[in-house]
Amino acid sequence: MPHDHPHHHHHHDHDHSHAPHGHGHNHAHGDHLHSHMHHADEAADLQVLATQFIEGFLQAADKTSYLKLAGVPFERPSKDGAKALKLIDVELTTDWQVGTASPSFGSRELSYLPFPGEMVQERTNMSLIYVSMDEKSTLDIRDFLYQRKQEIEA
Repeated sequence: MPHDHPHHHHHHDHDHSHAPHGHGHNHAHGDHLHSHMHHADEAADLQVLATQFIEGFLQAADKTSYLKLAGVPFERPSKDGAKALKLIDVELTTDWQVGTASPSFGSRELSYLPFPGEMVQERTNMSLIYVSMDEKSTLDIRDFLYQRKQEIEA
């Protein structure tokens, strides 16, 4: 589960114009999607986008039109490609991170740090639920926004 923490990383410019990709580039279903989600700052940027998207959705008088204007697909291919999955639900969940746990050095115990009250932050996430007669698929809004961002930048 992603955590919202400020992290500082130094990045170098990468030229992604070359055809063959080696070192850790993920490609999903033949699309040219680079998976750089391991960069904490990019994940944080995506969470900000998702938060803004969710706030806009909640305030929209016509939620269907809001989704259409944002380019959310109302149909997606099924796993086998035989039938299209239809968008039926938009699910919102709220989480509060109340602490952090990470592996302890040289031990099988977790290093646990509960947060003081003022550090507890609310996070709302959105999922798009698609169904067919045979299948149910959930698309996290952050994955959708990441794909859209890649399409716009391409």
